[in-house]
Amino acid sequence: MSDKMRERLTRSNYIFSGIKTFHELNEAFPSMLDENGNKKPFERFLNDVRKINDTYNANYLHAEYNFVQASATMAAKWEQFSEDGDRYNLQYRTAKDDKVRPEHAALDGVTLPMSDSFWETYFPPNGWNCRCSVVQERKQKYPATEHAEAMSRGEEAMNGERYNIFRFNSGKQGKTMPDYNPYTIRRCNDCDVAKGKLTLSLPDNEICAACKFVQNCALNRDKSEVCVSKKELLQSSENFTKKSESLQTGNYFQTKKTLRLGLDHARTAEEVAAQKWIAQHLENLRFVRFSPLGEVKDMTSEIDIRNIKKKKDRGATGYNEYEIEISGETWQLKTEIRKDKKETLYNAFKKK
Repeated sequence: MSDKMRERLTRSNYIFSGIKTFHELNEAFPSMLDENGNKKPFERFLNDVRKINDTYNANYLHAEYNFVQASATMAAKWEQFSEDGDRYNLQYRTAKDDKVRPEHAALDGVTLPMSDSFWETYFPPNGWNCRCSVVQERKQKYPATEHAEAMSRGEEAMNGERYNIFRFNSGKQGKTMPDYNPYTIRRCNDCDVAKGKLTLSLPDNEICAACKFVQNCALNRDKSEVCVSKKELLQSSENFTKKSESLQTGNYFQTKKTLRLGLDHARTAEEVAAQKWIAQHLENLRFVRFSPLGEVKDMTSEIDIRNIKKKKDRGATGYNEYEIEISGETWQLKTEIRKDKKETLYNAFKKK
């Protein structure tokens, strides 16, 4: 599993745990009072809190633990599969024993390319304690399932409200738990706050308020992680040059100074991890366009004039824009072209 995927899954765990804790506390504190509004004796309060704890951290926790473990495992597989794209088909597999649920058995053997939308909805795990998996198979070994048939089998097998929360792909979304889960509401599936856009207004309810608070906590945590991940990458990096036919100049170089320049543009730990990954996979770059120095600058602005001069002083002559696939997602990046006809990474961010 890449550092980028691990960081995304860890953040998902953090947010899920925060929302779950909100529900626990929301039940625990009102239980300080009895049915008449009087303060309970401590022993009665403690007994009630223990019941809440047993519900959340014994009955629910085991199933949640298994689900998160399965989601992380399948996310790592999806990331691995994405390196091959549609070169192989993916095949749905159950554990093939007497514990397999009929609805999961109905999906056993579905074989489709990775790009098929079936995997956006029915990629395992598909329920609590689900043990299903997906494997790569050569296209010549098994006939591909018709898309309509696969979707029909999925709809029939996973029909019903209780299955809706499992309709997500942990690898594509980079989450161990979907936004809509037992501790949230259906609207969370389409909520921009769950996608990190915290400046938007929210519905006036406790769950949404708690979600925004937890998301803010995660953001502050992410900021400190970004600083740590930048420092670790700088400390472990070495100066190097590399040839690659995917580059317009054919030559790439990295020094501590150029790496620091690129990392200055990284806003998240995910972007830091992406910069590290890109430097190791230059052969996967797709050229998009050349961007001249100062293309979007206002050359009547003193600030922009100083900025361009600073770039010229370090030998920059322009920028090449590329795209690259990382874990099934498209990233955009710029390399800075220097006078000696070499390129170095300038920034990288996920394509919107």
